Amino acid sequence: MSHYNRADMQVIRRRNVYDVCIVGSGAGGGMAANVLTQAGASVLMLEAGVVWDARRDSKMFAWSYDSPRRGAATPERQFGEYDAGLGGWTLEGEPYTTAPGQNFDWFRTRMLGGRTNHWGRISLRFGPQDFRRRSLDGLGDDWPIGYDDLKPYYDKVDRLVGIFGSPEGLSNEPDGVFQPPPRPRCYELLIKQAADRLKITCIPSRLSILTRPLNGRPACHYCGQCGRDCAAHANFSSPSVLLPPALSTGRLTIVPNAMAREVTTDESGLASGVAYIDKTSGGENHVRARIVVLAASACESARLLLNSRSSRFPQGLANASGVVGRYLTDTTGTDVSGFIPRMMSGVPHNEDGAGGAHLYMPWWLDNRTLDFPRGYHIEIGGGRRMPGFGFLGGIQRFSGTDADGRRISSGGYGKPLKDDYRRFYGSTVGFAGRGEMVPNADTYCEIDPRVVDRWGIPVLRFHFKWSDHEYKQVRHMQETFRAIIHEMGGTPLSPMPTKEDGYGIATGGRIIHELGVTRMGNDPRTSVLNQYCQAHDVKNLFVADGGPFVSQADKNPTWTILALSMRTSEYIAEARNKGNL
Repeated sequence: MSHYNRADMQVIRRRNVYDVCIVGSGAGGGMAANVLTQAGASVLMLEAGVVWDARRDSKMFAWSYDSPRRGAATPERQFGEYDAGLGGWTLEGEPYTTAPGQNFDWFRTRMLGGRTNHWGRISLRFGPQDFRRRSLDGLGDDWPIGYDDLKPYYDKVDRLVGIFGSPEGLSNEPDGVFQPPPRPRCYELLIKQAADRLKITCIPSRLSILTRPLNGRPACHYCGQCGRDCAAHANFSSPSVLLPPALSTGRLTIVPNAMAREVTTDESGLASGVAYIDKTSGGENHVRARIVVLAASACESARLLLNSRSSRFPQGLANASGVVGRYLTDTTGTDVSGFIPRMMSGVPHNEDGAGGAHLYMPWWLDNRTLDFPRGYHIEIGGGRRMPGFGFLGGIQRFSGTDADGRRISSGGYGKPLKDDYRRFYGSTVGFAGRGEMVPNADTYCEIDPRVVDRWGIPVLRFHFKWSDHEYKQVRHMQETFRAIIHEMGGTPLSPMPTKEDGYGIATGGRIIHELGVTRMGNDPRTSVLNQYCQAHDVKNLFVADGGPFVSQADKNPTWTILALSMRTSEYIAEARNKGNL
């Protein structure tokens, strides 16, 4: 049964005044709607994309040959035709620009639930050290809150959403309220054996995928297709977990295809609502609200604030500090694959499991002994899993060295090619690093003074620069991945990248973890928001996405976005009850 119907998508009457208007429906927006509606607030949610219901729209059970394009990417789905990612790095009619000589790729999702439909479900808490990096290494800034402030909300998110993992007692990798993790696959056990010999910490992954039923949702049945979104709702997405309870209160109205243009203000300087474009008609509308919560994704929320200019706010709304758009970060990333002869000619068996690795490697070293200041974690892949759409083409030109040092390769046609598939299938492993970027003054976004989108809304222009900190960190990733492959008796499938190649570092934006740009802090002169993600300059304006982050951490940000949004939303509810908002 579908969660969403036309009754949920109501037409806005101009005279309605909602308690809260939320822009965005992903992790932050979905959590805000969940908490605020259940606290009694009437909420209107603006979503720039289409309605999405995994039970109706997911291609989770479709076969490769069902696709007319065999799953190839399309402009609307740049991770593949069956991926639940409606959007991409380029959107027709929605440009962005980069400063001359610089590169940044900005991924935007245009669907209910945003990126929560197609992310990797890697659900890591920030640790105690992650909130006080400046105190530890003198770089960047400390957060105005600490781990103890957020821990109760992490715990609530674990219990509400569900997460598997294992208690490990690692000081900066906090344990959570875990369901049992799945058993490691064969290739993962081989990786762990090599990691143990190299003294690299390797533990069960922490993914927001159910291994036990929770809150009416079933456990994962291990089809391995999480990227298509889960029709059974066994993994986390905002439309599967957060929005249905909010809708059931009768206090949530969702407006899809609504492109927010600016936050409006009244004569006293308070937020009065949001002006938006109806993308289906091109008409301009305005929703009135007593409180505005921006959760459009970090850079989209910054764009909204910068475009909300007036005589009272000439630099943009909530930007008296000039900090909106500043201190942009993205996760560092690089990857390596390796051929492992020991895994050739494996016995056919099912290794699909949960949609992602069952093991990962949290940061295990002390940066004080290294030449870069911040750490990274390692994500692993490989084995005999259900092949992706480009799998066969990916091994037709395979070559490597067997356990005895003899050169072997695949190719040809007919029976020899089929025999090669059987020999080589499952004989490769992959490693991807995800590390912390130190904020720098040269990396930010601003309004482009000359370019607008199809609706006449000024677009963002990006400035992006990796520092030597990140290049040295990525070099260490590359060296570590290759050491693990060699320890497994294998051969890396690509040469070690050079300094001139940036050691294989991903282009800024490609890991899709952009954070900062509306950061929190105690000093209104150097931050946009206070510790509750409330704008210093506009007390009824809040931000509930990745924008408030002061630093990146070597963890994926979604779990912290959820916890911060819950904390912010409970603060809003309490302030409303006291008559302070």
